[in-house]
Amino acid sequence: SAAFADFYAACGRPGHSQTAADNKQVRIKSRMNSDEKEDCECATPQAETSPARGAAREQEEPDIENPEASRMKRAAAKHLIERYYHQLTEGCGNESCSNSWCASSAGFSRMDNNAAAVKALELYKVNAKLCDPHPSKKGTASTYLESSAHSNSACSNRKLNHKDVHAVRDNFKDINYLTEEKVYEILDICGEKEDYSPLIRVIGRVFSSAEGLVQSFRRSKPHTKEELKSLQEKDEDKDEDEKEAAACSATAMEEDSPTSSSSRLGECSSGENDVQKLAPDEVSVDIEAVRRVYERLLSNEKIEAAFLNALVYLSPNVECDLTYHNVYSRDPNYLNLFVIVMENNNLHSPEYLEIALPQFCKAMSKLPLAAQAKLTRLWSHYSAEQIRRMMETFQQLITFKVISNEFSSRNLVNDDDAVVAATKCLKIVYYANVLGGDLDTENNEDEDEEPIPESSELTLQELLGEERRNKKGPRVDPLETELGVRTNDCRRPLIPFEEFVNEPLNEVLEMDKDYTFFKVETENKFSFMTCPFVLNAVTKNLGLYYDNRIRMYSERRITVLYSLVQGQQLNPYLRLKVRRDHIIDDALVRLEMIAMENPADLKKQLYVEFEGEQGVDEGGVSKEFFQLVVEEIFNPDIGMFTYDEHTRLFWFNSSSFENEGQYTLIGIVLGLAIYNNCILDVHFPMVVYRKLMGKKGTFRDLADANPVLYQSLKELVEYEGNVEEDMMITFQISQTDPFGNRLTYDLRENGEKIPVTNENRKDFVALYSEYILNKSVEKQFKAFRRGFHMVTNESPLKYLFRPEEIELLICGSRNLDFQALEETTEYDGGYNKDSRIIKEFWETLHSFSEEQKRLFLQFTTGTDRAPVGGLGKLKMIIAKNGPDTDRLPTSHTCFNVLLLPEYSNMDKLRERLLKAITYAKGFGML
Repeated sequence: SAAFADFYAACGRPGHSQTAADNKQVRIKSRMNSDEKEDCECATPQAETSPARGAAREQEEPDIENPEASRMKRAAAKHLIERYYHQLTEGCGNESCSNSWCASSAGFSRMDNNAAAVKALELYKVNAKLCDPHPSKKGTASTYLESSAHSNSACSNRKLNHKDVHAVRDNFKDINYLTEEKVYEILDICGEKEDYSPLIRVIGRVFSSAEGLVQSFRRSKPHTKEELKSLQEKDEDKDEDEKEAAACSATAMEEDSPTSSSSRLGECSSGENDVQKLAPDEVSVDIEAVRRVYERLLSNEKIEAAFLNALVYLSPNVECDLTYHNVYSRDPNYLNLFVIVMENNNLHSPEYLEIALPQFCKAMSKLPLAAQAKLTRLWSHYSAEQIRRMMETFQQLITFKVISNEFSSRNLVNDDDAVVAATKCLKIVYYANVLGGDLDTENNEDEDEEPIPESSELTLQELLGEERRNKKGPRVDPLETELGVRTNDCRRPLIPFEEFVNEPLNEVLEMDKDYTFFKVETENKFSFMTCPFVLNAVTKNLGLYYDNRIRMYSERRITVLYSLVQGQQLNPYLRLKVRRDHIIDDALVRLEMIAMENPADLKKQLYVEFEGEQGVDEGGVSKEFFQLVVEEIFNPDIGMFTYDEHTRLFWFNSSSFENEGQYTLIGIVLGLAIYNNCILDVHFPMVVYRKLMGKKGTFRDLADANPVLYQSLKELVEYEGNVEEDMMITFQISQTDPFGNRLTYDLRENGEKIPVTNENRKDFVALYSEYILNKSVEKQFKAFRRGFHMVTNESPLKYLFRPEEIELLICGSRNLDFQALEETTEYDGGYNKDSRIIKEFWETLHSFSEEQKRLFLQFTTGTDRAPVGGLGKLKMIIAKNGPDTDRLPTSHTCFNVLLLPEYSNMDKLRERLLKAITYAKGFGML
């Protein structure tokens, strides 16, 4: 940097500039009048003009010099120094050169670029020998000088002279960055000669250099008067032409050193950074130009190989810049590099998957959070097809790495750098998909006014070093915070969320290990739970299961220690002893006492005992408990919920006589079902789960909550006539409660006096929806949500799952695929899949009606719903229970085991099985 500063200063010295200009003119004239020789001609630059003579001429004509001449002198001096630099770094090309300051001479000691820049300045000052290029080096430094002699600025982007270029610019060594016009000019020249090697070399040089790529394909933006004035004030001692020449000179002198790009970028781009003020979702690269260039070039296989090889060379240097040099903070235009590379439509091709794309992903994953957010905002403006292309690029890399390696518990996929980096890059595309979709960031539920009470065991936990983590709730992704948007804010993304799930990755992921990395949060180990969008519901459910179980064991351990310290009775479980005919009274009273006295007990493992029955709860008794509680709670006769015959869904009764505590207890039951991995037969519209995740209901949610009302309001919005005269409705609405009473409500103050018109009908629809889904049931829902959060407040539930996945988690799958169940069922006690009784059993079961199949599931597993992932994830076992007999089949619902006697024929099997599943109720000891 210091060398370049001296170099810029030297360019402004009149004495040297005059000498350099004279020397340049003499050399150009001599070359024009004589043929070039085969050997290197080492001549002193002062052959015609000495420093003293130049100084004398300068003293004689001080007043004649004008700004244009001064600028020409500086440009000539700059080019002369560049020739010294190229001589020191590249040589003249003559192996027998005797110039001691030429890289082609035998005794020359190689030097790095910075040293060469310093030495070039020294040689210029003393007017050292300067070699003319050997014919083998035609088109390098000297041709740069000659072609530049016809322009006033070294950074000019004017059209090239084709006749000159054919003769002297075959390699285009002077091109250090690209524009769309430059690419097309070179492409045309190469097309005429049918030789694309010069273009391939230019692409290789520019696309392998971070600096060159950052400067390429810039959008043209005219400077305003204010910007020019600011620029002049910043550099009063340096005119704009000199600054541009110096910047481009630095670029040319360092074109062969991509590894030092971090130290150069701030200097070369600072002027443009100061001038171009970009919006948060804007970059200085012309994306459309980049796309047009790629479209023309990628059809040529040789040119495509140049992009591939350049990316391999570029990526490690970029990764180093981002990791150690903090380059983005000094030059935000560094992001251009990633924008340009990602526009390559061939990134997903097999040639890139082995080396180039993994290395690029590693570099991209090192972007700081602010850069990731800006890239996300930029890509959010892309079309769905472009988002899908980038998504498929990273997905293909993940899949390729997964299927080409044998991952196991000893060789974790979490340790594969390429898979981890691609997943981190996929996260940027995922949030761009969210940000570019249909967002609703305003309608958020208010937080609970009263905090959930802490456990009385908290002091002991602190003493034992067991203070709870995440007291304020589940974690939030840093990129979400930076963007100010959540996944749940997106009503409809650009492409479906399901397309981001990578099934091969889910199959090899060791979820127990991944969950450990998720909880420990170390920098050395990556957890895919931090990128839940790539996981399917089954995998995330397993992670939630581990979290719940570990919390149960932690509560159990704390309880044991607490009992030892305080001398109280040991109670490691959440015990509920209930009577079947008074299940609501017994369960809800007990849960209410626990919620008031010590809410932490709700996070203990549930243990249910039915009074008068011998069943031991290993999971099955709890399943039936939840099923019975839900049946009672949602009984319309109780009046806590209303039932819609058309949609077959339940909704909160705004006129219920039950107090808030009852709804809180229902929320607790729902949370306990998730916490204890039980499926409930509840039928809520999706808006309930959205509200549980923090979003208010809107007009769009009425589509499944109340489709008749939704259709009526939709027709009102779309009505083409005069709404006020034709419909005669006001901002006062009326409802009939479950008891037949007519209730009115003003959507606005004095609503009965405000007519609905074409102008305010959208407000009417929004206020109507707000009342139905939020205000009318505000008291009931807040109590319900409070109870739910008592159990799940420390769970990663909200972090991992979307509202539709929460519904699947609570209710299970409604699709019952008994073929999948048959394929995954295991056998014990002497049975196998080829046994006669087993074949007859499956033939009988497949012949059952839908209702009979649900009864069978209820009898065998304790619930008539399929778990997350379908019946194929159930792992049912059919065990032999003796020879032919009149006894009925029995089951262990805790373990999904069916005990089936070896009946003599199929008719008897059908009769015994139907009787068992139809009249099954209660638990006993076998």
